[in-house]
Amino acid sequence: MLEVELLVKGRSDLGEVAPGIKASERRTAVAIADLEWREMEADDYGTNEAQDSDFPTAERSRLQEMLSLLGLETYQAQKLSLQDALQISSDSMRNWAPQAPKDLPWNFLRKLQALNAEARNTTMVLDVPPDARPMEKESQMEEEIIYWDAADDISADIYSFSELPTPDTPVNPLDLLCALLLSSDGFLQQEIVLKMSLCQFALPLVLPDSENHYHTFLLWALRAVVRTWWAQPPRGVGGLREDSAVLSRAPTFAFVRMEVSSNSKSQLLNAVLSPSHRPRDCFWHRDLSVGTNPREIADGLVEVSWFLPSGREDLDVFPEPVAFLNLRGDIGSHWLQFKLLTEISSAVFILTDNISRKDYKLLYSLRGSATKYYFILSPYRGKRNTNLRFLNKLIPVLKMDHSHVLVKVSSTDSAGFVRRVRSIVAHVARSPCRRLSVEEMAHAARKLGLRVDEDCDECQRAKQRMERITRRIKDCDAYRRDELWLQGDPWRKAAQVEKELCQAQRAGDPPDKGRAELGHRLLELRAQQNRQDPAWGLQEFIAGISSPSLAEKQYFLRWMEWGLARVAQPRPRQPPETILSLRPKHCGMVDFGELLWPEPLGVEHFLREMGQFYEAESCLVEAGKLPAGQRRFAHFPGLALELLLKGLPLELIDGSTLSTPLHWVTGLLKELHVRLERRSRLVVLSALGAPGTGKSTLLNTMFGLRFATGRGCGPRGAFMQLVTVAENFSQDLGCDHILVIDSGGLIGGALTAAGERFELEASLATLLMGLSNVTVVSLAETRDIPPAVLHAFLRLEKTGHVPNYQFVYQNLQDACAPGPRPRDRRPLLDPPGDVSRAGAQMEKQGDGIRTLADLAFCDPEKQHVWHIPGLWHGVPPMAAVSLGYSEAIFELKRCLLENIRNGLSNQNKNIQQLIELVRRL
Repeated sequence: MLEVELLVKGRSDLGEVAPGIKASERRTAVAIADLEWREMEADDYGTNEAQDSDFPTAERSRLQEMLSLLGLETYQAQKLSLQDALQISSDSMRNWAPQAPKDLPWNFLRKLQALNAEARNTTMVLDVPPDARPMEKESQMEEEIIYWDAADDISADIYSFSELPTPDTPVNPLDLLCALLLSSDGFLQQEIVLKMSLCQFALPLVLPDSENHYHTFLLWALRAVVRTWWAQPPRGVGGLREDSAVLSRAPTFAFVRMEVSSNSKSQLLNAVLSPSHRPRDCFWHRDLSVGTNPREIADGLVEVSWFLPSGREDLDVFPEPVAFLNLRGDIGSHWLQFKLLTEISSAVFILTDNISRKDYKLLYSLRGSATKYYFILSPYRGKRNTNLRFLNKLIPVLKMDHSHVLVKVSSTDSAGFVRRVRSIVAHVARSPCRRLSVEEMAHAARKLGLRVDEDCDECQRAKQRMERITRRIKDCDAYRRDELWLQGDPWRKAAQVEKELCQAQRAGDPPDKGRAELGHRLLELRAQQNRQDPAWGLQEFIAGISSPSLAEKQYFLRWMEWGLARVAQPRPRQPPETILSLRPKHCGMVDFGELLWPEPLGVEHFLREMGQFYEAESCLVEAGKLPAGQRRFAHFPGLALELLLKGLPLELIDGSTLSTPLHWVTGLLKELHVRLERRSRLVVLSALGAPGTGKSTLLNTMFGLRFATGRGCGPRGAFMQLVTVAENFSQDLGCDHILVIDSGGLIGGALTAAGERFELEASLATLLMGLSNVTVVSLAETRDIPPAVLHAFLRLEKTGHVPNYQFVYQNLQDACAPGPRPRDRRPLLDPPGDVSRAGAQMEKQGDGIRTLADLAFCDPEKQHVWHIPGLWHGVPPMAAVSLGYSEAIFELKRCLLENIRNGLSNQNKNIQQLIELVRRL
């Protein structure tokens, strides 16, 4: 016992001999332990080996049963895609609760798309009226028959089958997540993980799959996650830092269970990650709804979550980013995952009640590891003396001391225990320790034989092509100027001439020498563009999106987005309060050519260059200056359309010149008409508002889109994306697709006098609203409608074409806003502000407009105004999206779809009508 006390009380860190213990004694202890290891190596565990040999067969059956129960077995050969998950269906219009296990995956995807904090809840509502689901009873009986038929063979593991969830038993959320990820392609996996990160859920890092005898390290799935935190250097002023979650290095701490533990790893991790007054449930645990349901296929799952400092001392548990890993299941049954954690972690916390002889054998194999190990024991529930004996042997092997053994029993002060764990984490993080990025963790996973999702041939070829392009980009502005030449001065000059021609035509002037000169100058500019050849980088880009492999095209686009983001100039850092308030900073008076903010180089610039080659060529062919048989770029719209159909936003209005490349846009729409054939009925939904009012986030949350968010973080133009309506719902809704247009940063929030800028903004707002069946106007911090938008309303009112409209007031300042309030029409009845009155006066209607309700299209009895709660619940970067925001966005989406179905929007268009409308407007 004295030896145990000496070893436990002594201190040793990474080979340092503990005080009070001689080096010779340590060598003797290690030698004894090594001898015992060799003896145990020769032990015969016949019974256990027999059980282990049968284990994969039982697991295969268990996984197949789970997939069948959830209705996902059909997605094993042809994986579920992102487009499948984002389709508009009848379920998009009702806030339904899952009534059978087969509803759970779709309910999870729908709620996750809406950033709903309750997405992981798998509770089902089983008391369903017969008229609500007439076939439910019959389908449930069929499922039960199939379920029990699987267990007819008595030689099978009957206990394993009897433990599987039945159709009326809730499924463990982690089983649902694993089954869905195994049934999804890489792009849907990436979307699921991205949405989970915004909800502050722990993210899957290693996905178990015993059916096919391999586990997958989810590097690609994590690529889209971007983290922002407050970095405080030892000296100097701190600032915000933003980086990819897979590229930034951080100390990593793994928490694992060995056999049985009375303490919950996940609850302990949540407590460590959360300030005492703001508990978070990043990791799902036993005390949450259906958290006690046994896991069937999720054991072996490794989850990751990060703590990110905000710059506020009252909230920052740690001063720097720290990663936490959680292995689901026992380390003995998932040794490969545990071995990986020991090679990528700074320290490993092992929770257990007992240390058995077999456990000692497993842990002894870790001798020589540079990782620090800590035990969290509940000795009064186990064999105290046995634990001490094995700990005494492990201390010299794992280079531990008494501070590496923590005891937690029912009487232990929980808050004090959490503080002690935090202090250990902070101490290890401050000292020299292993710091790896997720990308570096993937290298360790490969060496251990784990599959890495990013290693497929299509992904690697796309990555190599991206690297060839981005390697030549040293300065983004110089690259745009030298390599993407057509969209520079030639396009600006051509846009200016087109504008002057349009103004002359709109004024009704008869053709004269001046108009002829403008037309001649435009053709000269287009001929000058057409004489150029695509630069090498653009040719490589075109080759990337021309790949015969659809998956390789998608991989290439994602790689290009990230690669260009890495070479772009760093954005200016802001203080923490800017993150919290997201207050829009409106521009003052600006000239036409002035940039609202530096526009980072992106995929849209390569597509814009393609559009200019097509635009110049089409202009010359139309004027008879170029034979149609000599066209080189006629296939460009088809290439771009493929990207639109796969979810990439395409530019409708060029943000640099505030103009529309008419031939390019109509070419895209013609290709869309050909591609969609009989399913070409469209509803156009646009969102307008000043930059920073949350309209892009609103559209992304509502429809699962990919519009750039955050002012100063993306392109300035108006972009469009296509949302598909399910075929079995299109007749009811009255359309086959919804074309969603985001005005981006085109519409300013303050009046810019009567200058050219305001006239352009008003014209562009008129164009977007004139194309639209439904318009959402996003407001923030003011009840004023942006003057350019009001100007467009007044113009369209004269023509009788006013879209169905919804005003959305978003609370962008309150980080902890309450739940959604009922729709409120008071702002419609209040007097407009000075800028709105000035916009009305420009249409010579200012004297008659006292309130917005005085406009002919504003019916005070119809509720058109929404109040949306704040986006965040808590303080970023550790804040999750508020439940109130998610629920309010769903209600707005339901209202918009209801209006479309009931015909309250303008008459739906087919694509040919939309083409004509674009030309006319």
